[in-house]
Order: sequence, then structure tokens, then C-alpha cells
Amino acid sequence: MTSSPYKRVLLKLSGEVLMGDQPFGIDPAFVAELAKEVKAAKETGLELCLVIGGGNIFRGMAGAAKGMDRAQADYMGMLATVMNALAMQNALEQLGVPTRVQSAIEMDKVCEPVIRRRAERHLEKGRVVIFAAGVGAPYFTTDSGAALRAAEMGCDALLKGTSVDGVYNADPKKDPSAVRYDTVDYDTVLADNLKVMDASAVALCRDNKIPIVVFSIRERGNLATILNGQGIKTVVQ
Repeated sequence: MTSSPYKRVLLKLSGEVLMGDQPFGIDPAFVAELAKEVKAAKETGLELCLVIGGGNIFRGMAGAAKGMDRAQADYMGMLATVMNALAMQNALEQLGVPTRVQSAIEMDKVCEPVIRRRAERHLEKGRVVIFAAGVGAPYFTTDSGAALRAAEMGCDALLKGTSVDGVYNADPKKDPSAVRYDTVDYDTVLADNLKVMDASAVALCRDNKIPIVVFSIRERGNLATILNGQGIKTVVQ
């Protein structure tokens, strides 16, 4: 692997990615493959934080749409992200990668609370830090949590690994003529509602000058390629 342009990054994964080819939940085999990608990135000397969504288990907004109290539904979604974080921690540590989970909702029997200086120390010691439970409050998505942690930890970039290989001017699954951006600015994303991340997350990255790199995490080896500044992606900057 060639030298990465980044020293410290935050990798945001959607919870749906952990399903693999399953319709629901966590596919341990696919999580193990993701862990191998993270390990390969870590072995280049990169300092790496992760945030994982919870949509493979429970999505707060979906629950609210079906009549649940929005705040209650969001708390359930936050707990789903903790489950995903623990699954990824297990997969990484089985590969010999020291990993710590920090949760914005304190649950000291299973993980640490979010403490920025402790997280900094973990990164300096070569550990992967997985931030769980979003920002610890309802009405915020895990995208906002990822942007917050990226800013808090002084990350050089926020990498968003999804099932799509970048940002398009329309939904490529519905519109075959949709065009992918190589680069696009934050204000265009917000003005055109391009659905990269929610508006508060994009604005937070813009205000802290953190580029957002959107790429497909489902292609084996793609994380390493993107970290080298290559591959198919969209950079929001």
C-alpha cells in the first residue's frame, strides 16, 4: 500500500452494511471481512475511529413513522449502534487489533463512556476507537454523531462507507441517467439536498473543514484504495 494522505480518519459505516446479504441483523462472516479491511488500513500506521449506524437492527425514524414516540425510538436506535460496535470490536480483536468502544450513553459493564482525552490516548497507543450511541441524545442521526466525533478528534477526513460508490445528482437506483460527482462543495450538497448525510452533519463538517469521502465499502479492498487517494468516490469539500 502506498502512503495515505491522511494521518487520522473517522470511518462511518451504515448499519445496513453489517447485514451482508441477510435481510436483517448482523452477518458475522461479513463483519469479519470488514474487520480485515480495517486491520489492513490500521497496519499502515493510520489512526482510525469508527462510527456504525444501527439501521440493520432498529432505525429510530422508522419507529417514529409507525407511531412510536420519536425520542424513545431514537434511544432504541442508539442501543442498536452499541450492539453493532461490540460486534465490530469482537471481529477486530479476533484479528489481533486492539479496540475500544466508547458509548455516548454510559453502560460501564460493556464499554467506556465517551471521554475525548481517553480516546486520544487509545489512538496514540495504536488502538481503534469505535464511538457508539450517536451524540447520546434523540433527534440526531449517527451521521451527526460521526461528524461530531470527527471534529472532536481532529480527523483529517470523514470516510462514509456505503452501498453506493459516491454522490449522484439523483438516485442511481431509480434514475439510470444519474451522474456521479467526483467532487462537490458542502453548500451544493445542502442546497440541492443530495442526501450525502443529514444537513447538520454536512454543516458541521463544513464549519470544521473536514472533507467527507463517500465510497462503496462492499467492494473488497476498496477502503485501502480510497485511503491511498485513489478509487471511485465523491469528495465533499
